[in-house]
Amino acid sequence: MVCKVRLCKASEVAPGQMLRIDATDAPPLAVFNVDGSFYATSNVCTHNIALLTDGYFEGETVECPIHGGCFNVKTGEATSFPCEKPLRTYAVVRDGDELFADV
Repeated sequence: MVCKVRLCKASEVAPGQMLRIDATDAPPLAVFNVDGSFYATSNVCTHNIALLTDGYFEGETVECPIHGGCFNVKTGEATSFPCEKPLRTYAVVRDGDELFADV
């Protein structure tokens, strides 16, 4: 079952920034602004339970705060050890200043 979830306002996530999303009707999510394009992923590292928004984000890469494993936020691909399993990604739809995802 797919559910349309309001993520945040686009203006709340500046280019190069990420934002933790705690929606009541969705799993923990993260929104990333890569040069004005928005991406949403699971906010939980696939290697060890940690919130990725507690880590570091640069370019298209988010780094887990626990063991330093990395993911590409556009594709969800695990890009460095110890992370091997990809992140779940969600298409972001923009309506004015509002961002939504089908979760």
